[in-house]
Amino acid sequence: MKLSINLNKIALLRNARGEGNPSLEDFANRAIDLGVSGLTLHPRPDHRHATSDDVVSLSELCKNRQVEFNIEGNPFSMPLEPFKGFVNLVKECQPDQITLVPELKATSPKSRVSLFVDSTKNGEANLEAVDYAALMGANSIEIHTGYFAQCIAKQDFAISSLIKSIIQKANQFNISVNAGHDLNLLNLPELVRIGGVDEVSIGHAIIVDALNFGFDDTIKKYIDITKG
Repeated sequence: MKLSINLNKIALLRNARGEGNPSLEDFANRAIDLGVSGLTLHPRPDHRHATSDDVVSLSELCKNRQVEFNIEGNPFSMPLEPFKGFVNLVKECQPDQITLVPELKATSPKSRVSLFVDSTKNGEANLEAVDYAALMGANSIEIHTGYFAQCIAKQDFAISSLIKSIIQKANQFNISVNAGHDLNLLNLPELVRIGGVDEVSIGHAIIVDALNFGFDDTIKKYIDITKG
């Protein structure tokens, strides 16, 4: 399982003071030095955390450091100064992975396209989402693990079988599986135990844990779990 670090919260802290501290690039390089597989940013039109310039600079940094860059967002987010627009950012950066919709394949043909999918629908595994992803030609899906995290926190492990069903269905279409949202040191081991998840994207929990353990030690903890 690969680990991609979402650095939005670092950008949010920097923006709170309107200066360059903490440096997004410094923490990106530290994470790469520690062994993460990639970096993720989710730019929004209001630039409340990652800005358009951040996306451009980190995509270049990832190319230079030979790790993957993943951009998340809404393809219908149009340019609104100073936001460059999601599709324009994809065109400029040519990321390794775009997490949203397959319509962007023509814009950045070498990028993998991943669709966010809910883990459940009407209390059952959301297998329809996998069918849709296959129909749309997506390379991968990213399972929204918010509900999974809630269940594991309550020691309700029935959710694990539902997650496994989605993974198995995706495998039938040769669709790779990513996961993200509310993953942390407590529930990530269960996701690893289920197996079949190629990559997890984690941001908020890493910054929270870094307050307790320090950034470097926190990254190492997450890498140790994802490596099994």
